[in-house]
Amino acid sequence: MDTIYPEISEIKQILKELALSQKDTDAKFKETDAKFKETDAKFKETDKRIIKAFELFEGQWGKLIESLVEGDLVNLLKSKNIDIHETSLRRKGSNGGENYEFDIIAHNGHEIVIVEVKTTMKVKDVDNFISKLKKARQWMSEYKDYKVYGAVAFLRAQSGSDAYAESKKLFVIKATGNSAAIINHANFVPAAF
Repeated sequence: MDTIYPEISEIKQILKELALSQKDTDAKFKETDAKFKETDAKFKETDKRIIKAFELFEGQWGKLIESLVEGDLVNLLKSKNIDIHETSLRRKGSNGGENYEFDIIAHNGHEIVIVEVKTTMKVKDVDNFISKLKKARQWMSEYKDYKVYGAVAFLRAQSGSDAYAESKKLFVIKATGNSAAIINHANFVPAAF
């Protein structure tokens, strides 16, 4: 029959080639899909590395700001009539099932000033810190009879968070250059928490 209709054998050949071509196309699609998945996995790994590097940088930057503030804190507070004798960094603990961490605590035997340090301070940071301050004596029983003051220290303040912190009766400390300064108004009176 192929000899009668030579086009049929030609058509069969074309169909065979199309079938082979379809198999080859399917294989190329699978190969391309596998490469896309591999590339996507590499992007995800790169994203993880970038996030980790950023967190490391931000953590180190935060420690630098803490050191800057802590170095001047005794003198800054003495200028505000709080006679501080020593400071402690990074107080962490757990009490009643709650974990807590304070960046800096300045002591003098009957008063403490707890300082929250932020590279960029936001209003929500101030609110979160105040809720922690209210529990400080409960969490750290050695200070249960102390007067507790709060302070926020920062490099940058967003959305008026510095004015907001002062309105909440916190000392406001701005880290600048190689030092820090309390920037509350001259007649500022801190709240005891």
